[in-house]
Amino acid sequence: MELGNVSQPVYGQGLEAPESSTPVLVEMVHGFLQLVQPNALPVGGCVVVVGLLMVYELGFLVCMAIGILFVIFVPLVGCCFCCCRC
Repeated sequence: MELGNVSQPVYGQGLEAPESSTPVLVEMVHGFLQLVQPNALPVGGCVVVVGLLMVYELGFLVCMAIGILFVIFVPLVGCCFCCCRC
């Protein structure tokens, strides 16, 4: 099977900032991610201790817990307001 005229991929030297038409939104997302997880994830070694991983992911766990509470309590409070018109 011949591939025809397929060119080889060209790779850059490293990570580059993304080109975007909305730099304000990109900066806002990067600021939020820096606030949620300020430390880099440790990559060395095969075994990552669960406690250490949870320390690095604590910001994401807090955001997820707030989201789950929001998803549960907003419909519950709305149902109480609709059913119990005091």
